[in-house]
Amino acid sequence: MLKVFEKIFGSYSDRELKRIKPIVDKIEELEPEIQALSDEQLKAKTPEFKNRLSQGETLDDILPEAFAVVREASKRVLGMRHFRVQLIGGIVLHQGRIAEMKTGEGKTLVATLPVYLNALEGKGVHVVTVNDYLATRDSEWMGKLYNFLGLSVGLIVHGLTNEQRRRAYSCDITYGTNNEFGFDYLRDNMVIYKEDMVQRDLHFAIVDEVDSILVDEARTPLIISGVGDKSTDLYSRADAFARRLKVKVFTELDDKEQTDDIEADYIVDEKANTATLTASGVKKAEEFFGVENLSDPDNMTISHHINQALRAMAHEEGQGLCSKRRSGNYRR
Repeated sequence: MLKVFEKIFGSYSDRELKRIKPIVDKIEELEPEIQALSDEQLKAKTPEFKNRLSQGETLDDILPEAFAVVREASKRVLGMRHFRVQLIGGIVLHQGRIAEMKTGEGKTLVATLPVYLNALEGKGVHVVTVNDYLATRDSEWMGKLYNFLGLSVGLIVHGLTNEQRRRAYSCDITYGTNNEFGFDYLRDNMVIYKEDMVQRDLHFAIVDEVDSILVDEARTPLIISGVGDKSTDLYSRADAFARRLKVKVFTELDDKEQTDDIEADYIVDEKANTATLTASGVKKAEEFFGVENLSDPDNMTISHHINQALRAMAHEEGQGLCSKRRSGNYRR
């Protein structure tokens, strides 16, 4: 019945694409006009857009022309022109939705469209990547395009001072990893004086590898630990616990079975770079540490230490997180 309905009315994606098609057509209609502009005239579009926004126009009002400007600027600065499918992806991202693209289809270039558009409001845009290398590479690579159009670009990586972070967050566009953004947010909520904060109000973000960041990486909580009153043996206890567990290693996400059916205490996912307790492992952890519910917020510190111990075990044993092994390997 569902297939018959979809055949008559089309799938949800088909219907959404039909709504987006007129916007894409408008962007492509503007291409000859934008191509005729000189470099200086193209750069002048940024203050023009900002002025139009201040006069009451919305981002959706200026989207076709703004996307056409980014497309032309990208051709001149990067030597890359956005294809129609990439324009569609940019619109989907601007609308706050997920755009699934295959490797090599130009996700980095797609993001420049909604990033530029939303940065025009002057409230800051975050581009969240999975590691410092990608954040640095993309900020330098795509930064040439944004700088050409008069926007500033900042980079948040490990080891920066608070002042360096504050300057990076004050830029129109800020690249960084989910951990860096997350820890800066937590630290800002611990300061006494507002002037000690490094981030400004959150506005708009593009998340690369959204499944990894919002699902896989989200399993490990971000915790800021203060100085305790006395030393703790939690590290050694977590290590001792991890060494008692049975592991199963997966090389690809597609290989993964239902975790409830896995005869192991934790699984190592090489592709997602994670080590996670199974239901069996959670039960053993609760028995070992004498807690009723490992997921309880009061037990977050224990959960964090266990996660770190599992990752350390994977590195030490050469399983999953630092070497390639065949899926299905077990260790007792």
